[in-house]
Amino acid sequence: MPAIDPRLLRYARTTRVFLTLSVLIGVGQAVVILTQAWLLASIITDAFLHGAGLSDLSGRLTLLTITLVTRALLAWVAEVTAHHCSAAVKSELRMRLLHKVVQLGPRWLTGERSGELTTLATRGIDALDDYFSRYLPQLVLVCFVPLVVAGRMFAADWLSASIVVVTLPLIPAFMILVGLTTKQLTARQWAALQLLAHHFLDVLAGLGTLKAFGRSRAQLGTIERLADKQRKATLSSLRIAFLSSLVLELLATLSVALVAVSVGLRLVDGRLDLQTALLVLILAPEAYLPLRLLGAHYHASAEGLGAAEQVFSVLDHDVPDQGTASVRADRTIELDQVVVAGNDREGAALDGLSLTIPAGKVTGILGPSGCGKSTLLAVLLGFIRPDSGQVVVNGIDLATVELAGWRSQIAWMSQDPVLFAGTVFENIRLGRPYADDLAVRRAGQAARVDVPLEKVIGERGNGLSSGQRRRIALARALLLDAPLLLLDEPTEGVDPETEQDLLGTLPAAFAGRTVVLVTHRTALLSLCDQVVELAPAEVAA
Repeated sequence: MPAIDPRLLRYARTTRVFLTLSVLIGVGQAVVILTQAWLLASIITDAFLHGAGLSDLSGRLTLLTITLVTRALLAWVAEVTAHHCSAAVKSELRMRLLHKVVQLGPRWLTGERSGELTTLATRGIDALDDYFSRYLPQLVLVCFVPLVVAGRMFAADWLSASIVVVTLPLIPAFMILVGLTTKQLTARQWAALQLLAHHFLDVLAGLGTLKAFGRSRAQLGTIERLADKQRKATLSSLRIAFLSSLVLELLATLSVALVAVSVGLRLVDGRLDLQTALLVLILAPEAYLPLRLLGAHYHASAEGLGAAEQVFSVLDHDVPDQGTASVRADRTIELDQVVVAGNDREGAALDGLSLTIPAGKVTGILGPSGCGKSTLLAVLLGFIRPDSGQVVVNGIDLATVELAGWRSQIAWMSQDPVLFAGTVFENIRLGRPYADDLAVRRAGQAARVDVPLEKVIGERGNGLSSGQRRRIALARALLLDAPLLLLDEPTEGVDPETEQDLLGTLPAAFAGRTVVLVTHRTALLSLCDQVVELAPAEVAA
């Protein structure tokens, strides 16, 4: 990744404001450095050679004090600005990343991507702190201070300025060489961190199952091994950082020493006056300081740069063109020769499926596991765009419809419903956050939720049975009161008695809605006005 990736300016507009402020602060610091050097050289020369007293130097001493305070103030402003902009950029990138993931949809967010993105959206983006608060401000100073200082030195003593001009490029040259190695180590470190985070999240998600089968302790060894791998990768990166800092410090010190030797010899020889010699000696370290600090801060920001590269790889993903048309969901839906190509990651796919879903009716989708029932719902939700064929709603192709407006009219219960830590009541209310308490309780009753609504549950419904989780998710979908209701296996894991109770309450909840009911249990078919059976022959091989 380059020092300032153009994509950072495109995706995080706050960066432009930050760079503008950094340039202004950098120019101010360069002017202050020149003023400070001139004042120090002038004061020391007059005090030691011309015997100037405190009263003679009071004006310049006051100005020097103001200069020192101004330099400290500019450094403070630069740091505060960097931290504020860093927070704004991180927030902007995180929002863009999450928005992009939503646009790409569940079909893209499969396999290991969830763990990777969790790490990327948290630890990864947070690692940009050092990049903005340290590296980027220093990079701006490198563009101004060495050039301004070298120019002033050239006006005072061309020989010393020539030494600086010749030796200055050595530091970025070594930084580039070290950076090539650091890039590989940082990539290895980030990959180890992602692997550890992904495995750790998997263990947490399946901890209940592991405990039930007595295999929870067996994962300790795996986590320890992955943590040790990440530790070694981090230490390897730090080792290079420390060694490269030593090389940069040595180069800068030797370069300043060359200038000092040249100035000292000519000063003794009488070919250089004291004030010029002092001015050059004071300015020489200032020419190398930004580059030295840049090299040190580069390693602190390397992890953030690697994470930003992965963020941009997600943001650069192409998203199918979004439609702008609007259509009501309480209209007849027609699927005409819909084909969805499948692969190993995305599961079952549809091959030339045609059917009509009448408005205000209950359509049952029956078939064995893996025949494409959930894929059909994903097509209706707009998560998957058919490879061929079309979905038509009231004469309008779904591909031309604005999806946010379309989805706002749909209540969807997925095959693996997600529940959050909190009360059962709060989880149901997520379907319609502003619903009154009575509506929430009625939805719970319609879905035959047999858990007290005030009961506190864990993440993903920890502490509940599979059937209880599904009924809470069903209640949440019913609460939304949307005209189009998509239910994926709503009675899976539900005992026969409760299923019979649901057969008595769901007709009233379905009244006036278009319902697509996916199931492989025949008991629910009594609620359907039509049943469409997806056979294995309709699934792409």
